[in-house]
Amino acid sequence: MAGSGKAHMRPEGDVVLEVNDLTVEFKLSKNQIVKAVSGVSFDLIRGETLAIVGESGCGKSTLGKAILQLPKPTSGSVNFLSKELTSLSKRELRDMRPAMQMIFQDPVSSLDPRLPVSEVLAEPLRVWKRGNEVEINAKIDELLLAANLDPAVVRDRRSYEFSGGQCQRISIARSLALDPTMIICDEPVSALDVSVQAQILNLLQDMKDRYGLTLIFISHDLAVVKAVSTRVMVMYLGKVCEVAPPEELYRNTKHHYTKALVGSVPIPDPDRPISGNLIQGEPPSPLNPPSGCRFRTRCPQASDLCAQEEPQLREVSVGHFVACHHPVAE
Repeated sequence: MAGSGKAHMRPEGDVVLEVNDLTVEFKLSKNQIVKAVSGVSFDLIRGETLAIVGESGCGKSTLGKAILQLPKPTSGSVNFLSKELTSLSKRELRDMRPAMQMIFQDPVSSLDPRLPVSEVLAEPLRVWKRGNEVEINAKIDELLLAANLDPAVVRDRRSYEFSGGQCQRISIARSLALDPTMIICDEPVSALDVSVQAQILNLLQDMKDRYGLTLIFISHDLAVVKAVSTRVMVMYLGKVCEVAPPEELYRNTKHHYTKALVGSVPIPDPDRPISGNLIQGEPPSPLNPPSGCRFRTRCPQASDLCAQEEPQLREVSVGHFVACHHPVAE
């Protein structure tokens, strides 16, 4: 997949987050370095939902955590609310934390099983001295009601007494406690039943509208992404391969990897023929990614040019960018 470039960056608009050439590498040994994220750039306009999609191991969760400096990226810049996070001191970075929150993938393990729900939600409010005990209790009830949970039933119970969907609602409520500007949702519905997924997605949309949030939604499920996002960024092996609005991405897919992802979305029709856009082979190791385009070893249209030169993101239609030497024909 993929390549580099900043053609998809938008010069106008109320930019909340701007990431430039972000690289995250993990050193395993003297001669082994995992290249998890390699030169990724994107921006985020206030009020939008950017979906980051790709198969497991493509670096999307690492990217989300690196934006929050968890861990600190190897190189590149992260500008959030006009402040460069990578150059802030520990205290300055801590002061920025309330404005940027994260909802983690596993809703059960992300909650402390020793604490009742009321304490889980009260902790950030007390740490940041947001009100007295009466005001904190009122805020807890407000957050639980917003997450469609009954405070009288939920407050004194612990996380292990709830289902995965209920735990995720509590996690969402906790992420809203400090009135953040941006929330990074790291596969928030992947561990949940399909029926519960729809409820959580609806809740996230309601929360976004009610509190004026800006979201980054990380997922491997394109069907989910289509329902919640205003812009989609597809990743493969640490690189960006395609950026487009969701309807455009489905209707006019240009990257061969994205085409395979779209073709893999299950459709409840037993008479529908099986998609022929299946990806062959295994993903290359991030320890030694291929030269040029990282998707070339599995791409049906790969040529010598793909091995020699990394493709750059370029605009193929309004708001639609692809990093491919041989994009999918009309």
